[in-house]
Amino acid sequence: MPLITFAPTDIIWVVFADETCASYWSDLQPSQAEVLILNLQTKKYTFPEFMEKMIKLKVLIMTNYGFHYSEVDNFQLLGSVSNLKRIRLERISVPHLGALKNLKKLSLYMCSNISQAFENGTILASDSFPSLLDLNIDYCKDMVKLPNGICDITSLKKLSITNCHKLCSLPQEIGQLLNLELLNLSTCTDLEEIPDSIQNLAKLRLLNISNCISLSNLPEEFGNLCNLRNLNMTSCARCELPYSITNLENLKVVVCDEETAASWEAFEAMLPNLKVEVPQVDVNLNWLHSISS
Repeated sequence: MPLITFAPTDIIWVVFADETCASYWSDLQPSQAEVLILNLQTKKYTFPEFMEKMIKLKVLIMTNYGFHYSEVDNFQLLGSVSNLKRIRLERISVPHLGALKNLKKLSLYMCSNISQAFENGTILASDSFPSLLDLNIDYCKDMVKLPNGICDITSLKKLSITNCHKLCSLPQEIGQLLNLELLNLSTCTDLEEIPDSIQNLAKLRLLNISNCISLSNLPEEFGNLCNLRNLNMTSCARCELPYSITNLENLKVVVCDEETAASWEAFEAMLPNLKVEVPQVDVNLNWLHSISS
């Protein structure tokens, strides 16, 4: 029998669900729940019909603890939940999410089939997620390219694509994200280039390309990022800097390794407000002492 637990106010539901769970949902009163935490141990899961009655639901967290990705049906029921603001999925085979008009933040961790959420022949991603501000994609190992549909979501302010080791390129359409303020590409180790359309991101303040070890250069148009304040490019020793970086008058901090810092030295005179920081690597050898004693 699945375990269903409640906070004292019934505002938070924590549900441990397997294949036998559906029959137990019918006894629940969903109208007051604001947070739903679903812990799955099943390859297939179907949202019960009453999900659309969870009118106060603000946060949905789905975590799969099984050996295989969970496939989820009836996700479109959430389209009628007008207060839903945040969704986090972990180890889920991402379905087409339908229209989530008021969703502000979407996090996909160790998920598969990312493109299904953002590419549909009849509905533009911008129509499905017109209010989305923050998108996080982390450790999604089968994502080779960023779905073009993401670039239609012009409301985005934060886009974080991290630890996606097979991601090798970004679409030119990424320049359509005109409201983007933060772009995090940390530890996308196969990423080989950043498209020149990045110059269109006039509101971009923070860019993180740390540990993008395959990145050989920044585009010449990089200097057009007029509002860039912070750049993290630790472990990007192969990455060549274009001369246009001398136009980055608002750039305040560059975090990088010693080798990359040497490349910035030639430009420091032209960027008097710039501070180049090289993080100190703290090598703790105390464990050696404990072994010897």
